[in-house]
Formats: sequence, structure tokens, C-alpha cells
Amino acid sequence: MKNTKAHNGFSGVGAGMAELDVVVIGAGIAGLYALHRLRSAGLAVRVFEAGAGVGGVWYWNRYPGARCDVESVDYSYSFDPDLEQEWDWSEKYATQPEILRYLDHVADRYDLRRDIVLSTRVIDLALDEVSLRWQVRTDTGRVVWARFVVLATGPLSSANIPPIKGLETFCGTVVHTSAWPHEGVDFTGSRVGVIGTGSSGIQVIPRIAEQAGSLHVFQRSPNYSVPAGNRRLDDSARAAHKAGYAERRQLSMNSGGGSPHQPHPEPALAVTPEERAAAYEERWRLGGVLFSKTFPDQLTDVDANRTAQRFWEDKIRAIVDDPSVAEAVIPTDHPIGTKRICTDDHYFETFNRPDVHLVNLRHTPIERIEPTGVRVEGTVIPLDTLVLATGFDAMTGAIDRIHVVGRGGQTLKQAWSAGPRTYLGLGVSGFPNLFNITGPGSPSVLANMVLHSELHVNWIAKAITAIDAAGATGIEANRDAQDAWVAECARRADETLMARADSWYVGANIPGKPRVFMPFVGGFGVYRGIIEEVASQGYPGFTLLGVDDD
Repeated sequence: MKNTKAHNGFSGVGAGMAELDVVVIGAGIAGLYALHRLRSAGLAVRVFEAGAGVGGVWYWNRYPGARCDVESVDYSYSFDPDLEQEWDWSEKYATQPEILRYLDHVADRYDLRRDIVLSTRVIDLALDEVSLRWQVRTDTGRVVWARFVVLATGPLSSANIPPIKGLETFCGTVVHTSAWPHEGVDFTGSRVGVIGTGSSGIQVIPRIAEQAGSLHVFQRSPNYSVPAGNRRLDDSARAAHKAGYAERRQLSMNSGGGSPHQPHPEPALAVTPEERAAAYEERWRLGGVLFSKTFPDQLTDVDANRTAQRFWEDKIRAIVDDPSVAEAVIPTDHPIGTKRICTDDHYFETFNRPDVHLVNLRHTPIERIEPTGVRVEGTVIPLDTLVLATGFDAMTGAIDRIHVVGRGGQTLKQAWSAGPRTYLGLGVSGFPNLFNITGPGSPSVLANMVLHSELHVNWIAKAITAIDAAGATGIEANRDAQDAWVAECARRADETLMARADSWYVGANIPGKPRVFMPFVGGFGVYRGIIEEVASQGYPGFTLLGVDDD
């Protein structure tokens, strides 16, 4: 199919402007691998990164206690066995500084920096419908053209600043966990308030409490969290990991979430209460998000889920000394695991400290922020520092920051006005040669982001090879296929308990955002099989563009 009509005021690639095969937006985990993989395929690639360094989410999120909730041995690239063997992780769950060192090492080891432009944000993407190339504009005034654009902006990279009345009047220090000062923040003896008890709040609160003179935790929504069970890795543990990488990766690629751990073979209600308790205890000891996958029916059967919930609640009541505080930090508005279970390091124990105070915003909401503190129930809680642990405009927020114009002048914001719509999470109808990584319509945040990024990038690289082999100029998702995929994702979500939670999976934390369950919940291995089958069958659901009909 050939395209003959131009829009957006372009009649072809601009003379004298840089032309590339691929522009990658973002130099985090996905962007770094995209550069390596696509450049290795002989393509001219440039990466634009808003930050002053590589690492993406691990460059920005430097708050105390920042740590990955996927085991470090799994949260690492699998594309090069030599890289696996040469890197030594120091802990079961790596901290932000260690992950950033790893990503810096990858950037240096594969000579990636020469094709990365730092401190440069892409602000406009516009399609030339004649050439099927994208004009890319940055906030520095730079303009380049590319055959393909890869959005490696990350699903958790656009900070959510809640519209709290009076926030701008606060005279103390205000800091968001996702934009932590590189020089750090000294809380010694300070009166500190933390707003938010999601993952970042649960990680940062214990560390702030160790320094602060007093700490007030402003909790709107309590969250389920399981101790990380973190430990230092010794030489024998590292040797065992390195010897078992091949098997571990295979298990992870075929798993539900991109890690090698498997649920109990039987449903929760099919075993005895003693067996069930032992299984939950084992997962509690293992630590982290995998508690929600102890049994295969935990996220599909309410009664099965309730058994996990009761086990968790008993643990928290045993940890928190004040019964009223314990009840306040136990969620009652969603089944366990339907929001991502957090991973903590003595979070609940922190509320046993006399200098830590929980403010339950469900009962006593913030009236406003004032110059000297936070007003609640007519009283101002005096503060020196206010920490916003309020999360992200997830899945679509970073893409929304870019003005993307596709066919007929339609913007991506317009196309997604009722919620994001993709085919396989990779392509969008009306936006040819534009690929998205780990976003809506894919497992995304429900899976190991490193392996997920590799899966997507490898698929994109093979697609570009197929396009060139066919003598085509591009590829575009068909609207019918896209509609069918959106419906399939919704159907799968509705068959679980996931849609019962007002989570950021559905955009519930962002006022006015359409309520659409954005990730694919069918499992990482299942999804991998689907997209690889589409590729092996010649890309049904996509159209190869610019192929001569003869």
C-alpha cells in the first residue's frame, strides 16, 4: 500500500536536517538496550534523554531507601552471557545507587554514550505522510528526521504532583521522591511530613524516621507491603546465580511476571489450612511482590484472595504495637495484590517509634498547606520539610508530555482521549513507524521491566528487518486489530480481581484520567508467545506500507 497524501505542513524530509534510521526517546533500561540492539543491526540510531545522565527511573529516583522490588539477579540484562558473568550484585534486592552503577557500566561497556544526547527533552513528533518519516523536535531547538521512533519513556517516569490547596505557599523545603536532589536532603532534627504511602513512600519513610526529629505520615490509601527479606550476597550465592542463569532466564521468560518463581501447583482452597499457611509463610520469607502469586487463583477468586489477606493482616497486627494504628494501615478497599504489593524494609515497625505519627486522611483530610505546615482539622502541623511520595501519572504520562501528530493531523492525545489504545502494546493505528515499549496493552509494570524491555526491543528490531526485506517504508497497526486487542485486554482484566481496585493501573490517582485498565494481565510468557507468533506469521494485524502492489 502506498501513501500519496501529506499532512502536517510537510512535503518531505527537510533538506540539510539530520536523518536517522531510529530515534529512541529515553536512556533508561529500555532505551539503552534499544540503542545497542538496533545499532548492532546496522541502523543509525540516536537517543534523546531529558536527564543529565543515563538510567531513566534509576537516575531520577534517588530518595533514601530506593530499591528494586525484583531480585537483582533477575533485574538485569540477559542479552549477553559475558555481561551476566562479569557483574557482581551485592544484595538480593539492589539499591538505586547499585542499579545506576550497573546501567552506567552497560553504557560504557557497549560504547553507547556516543549516540546519546543528554539534557535534551523531545517535545514534538510529527509524521510526514509522504515519506513516512518522523520529524523530531527537542527543547534545545534541535530537529532531526527518523524512519522510526521508539518511545522508551518508561511507564513510571512522569511525576504526579497532587493539586493540594496552598502547596505553593509552603515556606519550607518541598521535594518529590522522583526528583530527589543529587546532593541529598539532611533531615537531622527536622520536622518532616511525607504525603503518600505507595511504594516510594513505604521505602523512604523508615529512612527519614531514622534522621528526623519528628515525622508525620499523611496516608490517604493504605497499601499492602511485604518485607523484602533482603540479604547480602556472598561469593557462593553469586557463583550459584551465574551457573544457573540460562535456566533461570528460561523460567522467567515463560513465567507470569518475568521471574523464575512459580506459584503453588494447587488452588488456595484445595489445600489444607496448614499447607496454605505454610505456603504463605514461605512467600512472606521470600519477600516482596511475589506474595500475591503464592497460589494460582489468588487474583481470580475472592475467597482464595481472602485467605492471603487474613494471613497478611495477622502479620501486621503482630508488628504494629498500637491496635488503632494497625487497623489504619490495613487496606479495606481492595483485594490483596490488585494494587502492586510493595516491598519494604521495616516500614510497619516505623510506626512503633514515638516520634512518628500517622495522619489518616480518610478520616482527617488535609484542608490546605500553609507557609508553616499542613492544616488538618483546623490545626496546623508545623513542618520544616514536605516530601511528596505521590507517585506517577503511570503508563501514559511521559508520552502525554510529547506533542505527537500522526495521520491527518490527529494527535496521540486525541487518539487516546478515552484511554490508551494499542495493538499488542507496540503499535498505534494512525501512527506508523512509532513503537512503544512496556506501555499500555503490554504486561508493562506487571512484569520484570528488564526482560520485558528486551522482548519488545528484539521484536521491534526484527520488524524493521522484515520491513526492509519486503521493500516497505513502514508498518502500521490496523484499527480493527487494535480494537480487538483493546477488547481482549479488557476481557482478561475483567476475569480477574484487578479491576476492583482504584489503582494507578486504571489511572485512578490522576484526576480526570480515563478509567481504563492499561496493562495486559494474561502473563508475561503468554504475551511473549502472542507477539512472537504475530511476527512469525508475517505481522497479521499490521500493514506493511509502501510495498509495490506488483
